Amino acid sequence: MNPETAPDAEARRSTPPVRALLRVAVLISGGGSTLANLIERICDGRLRGVRIVQVVSSRPDVRGVEIARGAGLPLAIVQRRDFAALDAFSDALVHAIGQTPTDLVVMAGFLCRWRIPPPWRGRVLNIHPALLPAFGGQGMFGHHIHEAVLRSGATRSGCTVHLADDEYDHGPILAQREVPVLKDDTVETLTARVGQAERELYPEILQTIADRGTAWLDSFIRPVK
Repeated sequence: MNPETAPDAEARRSTPPVRALLRVAVLISGGGSTLANLIERICDGRLRGVRIVQVVSSRPDVRGVEIARGAGLPLAIVQRRDFAALDAFSDALVHAIGQTPTDLVVMAGFLCRWRIPPPWRGRVLNIHPALLPAFGGQGMFGHHIHEAVLRSGATRSGCTVHLADDEYDHGPILAQREVPVLKDDTVETLTARVGQAERELYPEILQTIADRGTAWLDSFIRPVK
């Protein structure tokens, strides 16, 4: 029998190649709810082909640090206050990310601005609890965003996953998920509704990247003229 026509050879041709795991570094500054969501989905199989290889926190005494340690994940603490200059902080952050070979950086409630060096441009994701470009920018995080949405009288809010750059809440948008703003909403109820959308959308985007490869992100980046 010709080895190229044998049943096992046919099976090899019809089986798609196994893609390498998407190695992710997660940046946190607070409670770590996004980190916990990703860990849970990876563990129960809802998020496939993704491995968290590094967690970096800008604060040492937050719940997110406990979550990372409880999951046995590599953890580094890089505090902004330890560096007089933004460039020095950025260099330390990049060094911490690079402790393990990494394909993608996922900002998960990371509140510090940093300069993204050329090798990482187009490979850093962020999720923002509003429909950018509305309600973004410096100082717009957490309850501040939802308070501003309610004050504005907007009838819809949601979350945005985008490629991060050197500006706050800026960069090419990958996806958005809308939620209604109800007449009797409080900051707490709107936070909960947007949070649920975040917990669904961020893993969906990571799954797409794991399935298609990081090159998929390049289609969102406009070439420099």
